Amino acid sequence: MMNDTSVLDIQGLSGGYSLNRPVLHDISLQVQPGEMVGLIGLNGAGKSTTMKHILGLMNPQKGDIRVKGKKREEDSAAYHGALAFVPESPLLYEEMTVREHLEFTARAYDVSQKDYEERAKKLAQIFRMEDKIDTLSTHLSKGMRQKVMIMCAFVARPSLYIIDEPFLGLDPLGIRSLLDFMVELKQGGSSILLSSHILSTIENYCDRFIVLHQGKVIAQGSLQEIAQQAGQPGVPLEQLFYSLVQGRD
Repeated sequence: MMNDTSVLDIQGLSGGYSLNRPVLHDISLQVQPGEMVGLIGLNGAGKSTTMKHILGLMNPQKGDIRVKGKKREEDSAAYHGALAFVPESPLLYEEMTVREHLEFTARAYDVSQKDYEERAKKLAQIFRMEDKIDTLSTHLSKGMRQKVMIMCAFVARPSLYIIDEPFLGLDPLGIRSLLDFMVELKQGGSSILLSSHILSTIENYCDRFIVLHQGKVIAQGSLQEIAQQAGQPGVPLEQLFYSLVQGRD
């Protein structure tokens, strides 16, 4: 059923790299305003493929994807303008500085100069990048490059963030800064779909979880709801996840 208030609404999505062998099988999920949802699964479960479909990098073989009620083919500009993506591996322009990346992103999302300056300053402080703001990205470590990708996504304020394994390459302080900032974004009304293998880290931050296994949703809901589905109330997310996926191969 389509939910009019959902920021992201996926109904009956099947898709993959070839018509004969879909990777995703009849996936339905929603992300509501101001909600952080954890997308969890083993390697090859279909997390990245799901994200590629949301981003419009792959076309559904069956089913619908709506962002703020719009399908991509109905209004591509509104659809893409409503979301920002943080990929697992940092993709930056080598001959651009950190500041230039932030300015470029702000322009792409029509962020006002005043908002851009406030946000860029705050992000540089949060992620401890103030002394690197005019450094070319080619001279940054992998962890710093990851921070730039995150800062670029957050300098815009779209309705929906799609974030794929953001903790790789970040030090413990960087992880904490990112989690705290995502909570702040959420409180400001933004929605986040977050893929991560570090279940103990996201357990206390996500409102709900979607467990993908072999391209199917095998459980979804709050930690308590998933614990009930697994028949293991009061158990940590990591343990619930293992119980759900073991024996299903």
